[in-house]
Amino acid sequence: MTDWKGYALAKPGAWPDEPWEGDLVAKVGDKIFVFLGGSGNGQVTSLGVKCGDREAADEWLLRYPDDAARMGYIGQHGWNTLAVGSRIPDDELRDAIDTSYELIVARLPKRVRDTLG
Repeated sequence: MTDWKGYALAKPGAWPDEPWEGDLVAKVGDKIFVFLGGSGNGQVTSLGVKCGDREAADEWLLRYPDDAARMGYIGQHGWNTLAVGSRIPDDELRDAIDTSYELIVARLPKRVRDTLG
């Protein structure tokens, strides 16, 4: 079983935050790059990730209609929720975290990006 929190927080400059009670996220700079949805017992059951634009995010919905969903509020900006322990392979979930991180880092100010290594 993959340690999704550990995987996300191993990214350069990543740090945990709980901006809303009970909602754990991983940030880089001051931006969220993954929502770590849980069952309340510390186990991650879903990942909220930026998949690119809405068209790229919709590809996940077509490939995994039972395990991927458009995120509320920010879904129109290319964010999806992906189920952990589902038909989505772990390597694709890792790739989704990697992509989300890269997309968010690319939008950070250069001075912040330069500190990430």
